Amino acid sequence: MGKNPTAVAAAAAIHGDKSYFYRCGFSSVQDTLWDNSGRHYFKRCTIEGAVDFICGAGQSIYEDCTIRYLGDLLKGTGYITAQSREEKTDANGFVFKNCNVYGTGKALLGRAWRQSARVLFYNCQFADIIDPLGWEAWNGQSQEQLTFAEYGNRGPGADTSKRVQWEKKLSAQAVAQFTSMSYIDNEGWLQSLPV
Repeated sequence: MGKNPTAVAAAAAIHGDKSYFYRCGFSSVQDTLWDNSGRHYFKRCTIEGAVDFICGAGQSIYEDCTIRYLGDLLKGTGYITAQSREEKTDANGFVFKNCNVYGTGKALLGRAWRQSARVLFYNCQFADIIDPLGWEAWNGQSQEQLTFAEYGNRGPGADTSKRVQWEKKLSAQAVAQFTSMSYIDNEGWLQSLPV
């Protein structure tokens, strides 16, 4: 993210509603995928980068995706997500479901680009690249308003015992709500797409 928080020079920028990506690849170092606005579904995609490489205010599910952290391009710790939900009443947020997260170096799962950022990693495989703290508030964001959560993940990077104390512990009901396709599709638009 540059000094201007409204301007992002991303490798790919998605602004439309009801967008579906199947087996697509997105590659850059920083701000790889600007998932900016609208409801989106990413299925079996590969997204790679080193700094805030999945960013924006989209309301999106990433399912069965490969998330590759290119830490060898950095001297320090990088960030996988920089979600930018502004208000607690906003519906947007990123859900990573059954994804494989791996790479080189150390990365935080995310940092807050806006005051009510929301990211959930669910049933994902984490290599040992995840920094034990997991998350960062960034730029003095209020930790209480952030929803950074993990549920049912596995692998050497999935140990949450040293995560930031303010990481959200979601109920099974809340997790089911976010991981259901109705989170992005309560109208049936995905079912109407050609197979």
